Amino acid sequence: MNRPDSFPARSWGRYPRQPQRMQAAFWQDELPALLRGEPPILPHGLGRSYGDSCQNAGGTLIGTSRLDRLIGFDPGNGSLEAEAGATLDEILRFALPRGWFLRVTPGTRFVTLGGAIANDVHGKNHHSAGTFGRHVLDLRLLRSDGTVHDCAPAREASLFNATLGGLGLTGVVASARIALRPVSSAFLEAESIAFGDLGEFFALADASSTGWEYTVAWIDCASRAAAGRGLFQRASHSEASDGSLSTPWKRASRDVPFDFPGFALSPGAVRLFNALYWRAVRSGPRRIRADRFLFPLDGIGAWNRIYGRRGLLQFQCVVPRDGAREVVASLIDTVALAREGSFLSVLKTFGELPSPGMLSFPRPGVTFALDFPMRGASTLALVDRLEAIACEAKGAIYPAKDARMSPAAFRASFPRADEFEAYIDPALSSSLWRRVRPAGMAR
Repeated sequence: MNRPDSFPARSWGRYPRQPQRMQAAFWQDELPALLRGEPPILPHGLGRSYGDSCQNAGGTLIGTSRLDRLIGFDPGNGSLEAEAGATLDEILRFALPRGWFLRVTPGTRFVTLGGAIANDVHGKNHHSAGTFGRHVLDLRLLRSDGTVHDCAPAREASLFNATLGGLGLTGVVASARIALRPVSSAFLEAESIAFGDLGEFFALADASSTGWEYTVAWIDCASRAAAGRGLFQRASHSEASDGSLSTPWKRASRDVPFDFPGFALSPGAVRLFNALYWRAVRSGPRRIRADRFLFPLDGIGAWNRIYGRRGLLQFQCVVPRDGAREVVASLIDTVALAREGSFLSVLKTFGELPSPGMLSFPRPGVTFALDFPMRGASTLALVDRLEAIACEAKGAIYPAKDARMSPAAFRASFPRADEFEAYIDPALSSSLWRRVRPAGMAR
């Protein structure tokens, strides 16, 4: 029997902390009764979104992480069916020894299949593969009225597209079938290149867009004197048949054991770290295990504790390519002036492949992600300024990383929000949706 308990469920950013109830589902046949519970209700995987898109203050979360079974696999075409609580890590551990890999993965493999669908996540290969949703073949969706919908691009297509990137609001994804890609090695052929300014970044991004599967850059946002310098990384799957497919990936070697004190991420400490990191860069080709390149922070368990007990805010936007250099420079300058400090500052380009979801975040342009220790009003004011810069440039804010976006910014970011509203399950809601829903929407 599931007994709801009030608890301060936390997102990965650990801000905001909101009391809500959790009811875990262990079997799919438990989902209909849970969906008939007292609203508002929200499906919940591992809570790896950064803000409140995975929170439901005062409501109930349906925990789906125990619905983690792999249902079927076709070794001929690489299609895999799994319950929504299966993690990308579990899928990769099954698929890689058989010569298959995820077509798209975010920066951590510790997210559920349902969470990847709900946020239509993207990875370092958006320019070559698009979003996760482009590779979802079909899904089974349960709604609070008891109906079951088997959705696909050509079957109940509108509900399918609303669910991809739909923030868990269209129903509970019970299972999904995805397309994998063949690989012959567990390694990537990679290069790291230090660059001195944004002009060099854009030149590298353009030169790498056709010859490399994965591209991403770290940017130093702490120093105004060296604004725009960073490290560009690019990689492609190794074509060598080297017998490495059966090599088990390492799990996190250790957890961060406690919350770091505030001074550990002071502006001075962040500037020192960034300067040392940039100087330690060694450019050139290398062969690297895929998980170390694609999921660099997964080797450190509970790394969000580094930001202290008050948690962190992450800000991620995408802006059109025209004028992107000036916009990114303005964002970097704003962060440096604020002296809040961000050492995980990630810059990459999005490609032209369209995202299928009505509320999908990726679109052609340049995306910039920054995170900040939560220091109260000053941090919130900084995020507001960054949002204003992005919106003025006709950009968009990423809901999976957000804890602050205004309703006006949401409307500007997602012009199909009115169309999406018709597909929301009446029993479902979230803290984020109640915060950003466009004026006139019912919930």
